[in-house]
Amino acid sequence: MTDAALRQPQLSRSPIARGTARLDGNPWTPYLFAAPVVLYLLLFQGYPLLRELMLSFTQTSLLTPQTSHFVGMRNYAELAARPDFWRVIGVTALYTAICVVLAIALGLGAALLLDRPFRGRGIARALVTIPWAAPPVAVATVFAWMLNAQYGIFNHWLKLLDLEIGYESWLDNPRLALPAILFTTIWQIFPFSSVVLLAALQGVSEEVREAAQIDGADKLSIFKVAVWPTIRPTVALLVLFVTIWSLRRFDLIWVMTQGGPIGATKTLVIELYTRAFVARELGEAAAVGMVGLSIALVVTVVYFWATQRAERAEGRS
Repeated sequence: MTDAALRQPQLSRSPIARGTARLDGNPWTPYLFAAPVVLYLLLFQGYPLLRELMLSFTQTSLLTPQTSHFVGMRNYAELAARPDFWRVIGVTALYTAICVVLAIALGLGAALLLDRPFRGRGIARALVTIPWAAPPVAVATVFAWMLNAQYGIFNHWLKLLDLEIGYESWLDNPRLALPAILFTTIWQIFPFSSVVLLAALQGVSEEVREAAQIDGADKLSIFKVAVWPTIRPTVALLVLFVTIWSLRRFDLIWVMTQGGPIGATKTLVIELYTRAFVARELGEAAAVGMVGLSIALVVTVVYFWATQRAERAEGRS
């Protein structure tokens, strides 16, 4: 074969192929592909957050947003000095913790059930996703009607069961409003956990399960030895996601109670909305938002610290 014949394939390559060849091995190629994402984050995430941070150090009214007065840390100091704000922090922490624990626990239980072979398993897997697919506003409206003191079906069921708690005003009672909100929230979000964990269960080694069964291990021991090590990273990621989603959940709580009665269901995002669009104090609302963002960042840092620590422990074992 002549030299001209050997050079022919290179000369006939398309412009795309020649461009790809130039990108291969170029040290700037990773930065080139990451640049659009970085620009998007800086423009649509970084800049609004920077504006919110700057706004939190000012006294700004919603009626005159173009006029701001720099007040330094005064908004944060006033928040820290208000007992009702610490109550908001407590309600947010309680709401988030219960959502994380129950949503993941129920999701794990449902995933374990759906992972077992039975007739109609495909239909059951499809039905369990319906609550997650429903719009939160629609779910909140339906549950508010079901919890109605006079016409709600919950009180009707309690009356049929001859329980003393019949005709309870669930969403108007400071003692019952938060449990009602939690029940509605967990009903909607636990299917997401079940679907994600069901996907993780597909990666559990059947050989390890069968070996544990041959050794006479019971179901709990099989779960500890074969199942939990496989799904543990997925559970940790779910804890992070559900925590952040619970911290920022607004629509469902606002539709059902608007943070009431007397602040029993007021979380950080409800407090932010109230200060911004009811009290019309944008500076204080921005300070509340930065507090919520700081809590989310702390949770994220703890997650990555715990994940890296677990990986190092597994590497040493």
